[in-house]
Parts: sequence; C-alpha cells; structure tokens
Amino acid sequence: MQDMGRTFDDLVAEADAAPLDGWDFSWLDGRATEERPSWGYQRLMSHRLAGASAACDIDTGGGEVLAEAGTFPPTMAATESWPPNAALATRRLHPRGVVVVMTSNEARLPFADEAFDLVTSRHPITPVRWGEIARVLRPGGTYFAQQIGPATMAELVEYFIGPQPERWAECEPDVQRAQAQAAGLDIVDMRMERMRAEFFDVGAVIYFLRKVVWAVPGFTVDAYREPLRRLHERIETDGPFVAHSARVLVEARKPARSPVLA
Repeated sequence: MQDMGRTFDDLVAEADAAPLDGWDFSWLDGRATEERPSWGYQRLMSHRLAGASAACDIDTGGGEVLAEAGTFPPTMAATESWPPNAALATRRLHPRGVVVVMTSNEARLPFADEAFDLVTSRHPITPVRWGEIARVLRPGGTYFAQQIGPATMAELVEYFIGPQPERWAECEPDVQRAQAQAAGLDIVDMRMERMRAEFFDVGAVIYFLRKVVWAVPGFTVDAYREPLRRLHERIETDGPFVAHSARVLVEARKPARSPVLA
C-alpha cells in the first residue's frame, strides 16, 4: 500500500525516474496488483514450444516470458521493436540459442514464407498482423498467443483521454476471429477473461503509463500533471484506483495441405 507520508511531488519524481527496460513489472510490487488469467499462458506456451521444430516469439519484450520455457525447438527466433528491450532479450536469450531480431511494428516479419511451425506472442503491442502470421507459418502450423482484450484498463485510459470505442472494438474476439479467418487461419480456441487491477498510489499509475506506452499515447508527466494531481488526491481520499484488464487466449492453425493424389 502507498506511504501516506509521501507527497505528490515525491511520488511523481520517483516514478518518472524509474527505468523501463524489459517487460518486468516488479517495480510495482506493493504499489499495484493485477489478477492473472486462469489458463496459465506460460505453461501452455512452454508445452507447445517443447513439441515444435521451428518457432518464433513476436514482441518478446526483454525475453522474460520466453526465457521461462524449459525447452526450445532446434530453430528458435524472437522479434522485438524497442531497442532497449531487444538488447535485453539478446543478453537473456542468446546463451540459449535464440536469435533475437529487431523489427518495426509496421514492417513484414523478416522471415521466409512457411519458416515456422509455431508462432507465439504474449501481449503483442500492435493489432495482430494475421496475414504475416499466416505467411510465416507452415501448413498445419499454429499461432498461440495471449492478446490484449477489448477495453483493457479502460477506466484508467478513459480517465486521461476519454472514451475510445473504435480502439476497444479492434480487440473484440469476434473481430479478431474474423480477421484470422480472412487471412486463411482456422480458430481452434479463443476465450476472454477480465481481471481486476488496483493502483495504490499515483506513482504506480505513472510507471504503468510510461511503460505501457500504447495505453495513453504520448503520455508524459508534464502533459498530464493536473489530471495526475487530481488522481493522487482521489486515491488518498477514496483508496486504490480500480481498473480491469482483458486478456484473450488465441490458438489458430494454418490448414494443412491436401495430399497430392497420383
């Protein structure tokens, strides 16, 4: 819980100076909580990696989640678009034989057609590029991911920038299902859960928004100082700020080729 003796300026200065490299949120320990989905993505991903021959993890961050896998396939690649995270992932994953490739969010994936029998991703940071996933998957290959669901952290996002109906609609499972099918993939499993999150001080909010840059695009303390001050006063008066995250588990498969008849 927050230290009630700390001022708004103290909390702001600490959170604004906190390092952001990697995808480790331990800085928030004791300052924020978030429930986790029931399905256990890490365990399920690890099981699939152990049975693959060539795999790629998209938007790997600092490689924290991928590194927890016990066994990698003979060919294992990962992509990341933010240079500090790519450097961290390289240091973490290269010793285990994983090739980390820098990409941009808009570019084609830098791999040949049908390069992988498994593509994974935990919280891809841009709308899913279903066509690219289908292209790099081999026939019979699988895309397995935990994606951000609609209206995730909507209470927090909309506090700063107002309603975002078009943005939330992009993440709806039915929309994602239709886009996957349009790219030629069959949905094997798609399910969503919504979880409670609590922020115990304004510093936790600042850190979260600095790190999760797509939540409030262009967020800086200077740009949002007055809303942050009001939020600080609200938390001190009413207790933790409550929001809800949404996660979607997706398993999609590229159809196998039909056998050629003699």
